[in-house]
Amino acid sequence: MAVPKKKMSRMRTRQRKAQWKIERPNMSTCPRCKSPKLQHRACRECGTYNGREVVETD
Repeated sequence: MAVPKKKMSRMRTRQRKAQWKIERPNMSTCPRCKSPKLQHRACRECGTYNGREVVETD
């Protein structure tokens, strides 16, 4: 079984853990209805993607 040779310092541990952060998803605007939407996804408001209607909306 692998065992560490040296003790890992608190600074080194905390620097590694500091990289685990959450980021906001990239948003773009729908060219048809101008509402914000996730990139590479169909618009929730009008149901279009790449200039075509792919999801029926009420």
